[in-house]
Amino acid sequence: MVMSKKQPIYAGVKPMFPYNPCMVVGDDIWVAGQIGIDGGDSMTEQATSALAKIEVLLGEAGAGKGDLVMVMVLLENMAEFGEFNDVYAAWLEGTVLPARAAYGVKELPAGAKVEVVARAVRGSGSN
Repeated sequence: MVMSKKQPIYAGVKPMFPYNPCMVVGDDIWVAGQIGIDGGDSMTEQATSALAKIEVLLGEAGAGKGDLVMVMVLLENMAEFGEFNDVYAAWLEGTVLPARAAYGVKELPAGAKVEVVARAVRGSGSN
């Protein structure tokens, strides 16, 4: 049995807290805590920012958004789910859509409106 070691990926993403923004073990890739505060104040801006960070991290890990198998979305306000969904659907256009769960939460770090956590399997989709 071949064991794979954890490999952190940063791709210029500077975490605000003590975690790695992306971890790779073999072909499994976990992207965690991509909050959209860098993008501005609106849900559209923050969702675009968070998803762009995920795409960069996946690229550094040798994968793409087509390799996503599971996405978890945390929203400070579920009334903005439709706005997030519009950005998300456009971002994933042309891929086999991953499984997804969305949760309304009371509060997110640093005043973010959205946080996205994802898992990908390298080579499983269309990059």
